[in-house]
This record gives sequence, structure tokens and C-alpha cells, in this order.
Amino acid sequence: MIRYALSCDSGHSFESWFPSSESYDEQARAGFVTCPFCNSPKVAKQIMAPSLGRAANLPAPVEAPSAPAAPVPSPAEAPVSLVSEPERQLRAMIRALHEHVARTADHVGENFASEARRMHYGETEQRAIYGEASLTEARSLLEDGIAVQPLPSLPDDRN
Repeated sequence: MIRYALSCDSGHSFESWFPSSESYDEQARAGFVTCPFCNSPKVAKQIMAPSLGRAANLPAPVEAPSAPAAPVPSPAEAPVSLVSEPERQLRAMIRALHEHVARTADHVGENFASEARRMHYGETEQRAIYGEASLTEARSLLEDGIAVQPLPSLPDDRN
């Protein structure tokens, strides 16, 4: 698998994985590689350092003696973030959405699907709820006319 740093003609930066460089070329030519922010098919590779894995049968590299600690950089010399400003803003909006839901809705955990059904059929009071549901449970709720909406997750939440 190859991970490419990509950007669209509107300046949005993002990453994507491909089985091979030929696969990326074929998908890009067919218009399948699009920007996740604006859906533009005009996408180009960005320069990025290669990431090479170590073969399992090779010995681990010998560590060099540790050097003295580097001085802490001043704010003007601080490292540059690899997250673009639009992505930082998007993450902040998603984080704010999660905080709003947590403040204004009841967390029902794994009982989300059953609680949503009880509210839909008038067995319990209507209120804002959030919790966990499997993909099968969510599809079943939607098929029964019960409106549900997944909350987008942040990349930090998956690490």
C-alpha cells in the first residue's frame, strides 16, 4: 500500500491510500480520486518523504548514543503543523458539535436503537438522545421511518 499526500485545485490538502502507484494513476485518470472537501477531481500528488518499513528478518538498527536534549524552540521557531487551516477549522466544528450534543442530549449508550424506537412509538417522552448503534440497527431504524444521524468522528478519536 502507498499513502499519497494530495491536494486539489482549490488548495485543500488530504491523504489517501492506494494499492500501487499504477492504481493511483488509473483512478486519477478515471476521475475517481476526488477532494473530500469540495469533490474536485483535479487532484495532484504533493511532495512527501517516503516511509520505508523494516523487513522482519533483518536485525533492528543499533541505536546511537543519546544526544543532549535540544533546546526548546521559541514560539517563532516552533514546528509547523502538518494539518491545514481548513482541516483545523473542520475539526474544531466537529468537536463543537460533539460538545453541543453532549450538553443538550441524554446519553443512552448501547440502548440507543431501543430508546429511539420507544420514543418513535410514543412509549416514552420525546427528547434528544445520543448513543451507540450498529450499522444494522441504524439501517433498521431508518427503514422504519425513525430519523437518526451519525456523528462524525475525529481522526484523534480513532487513535
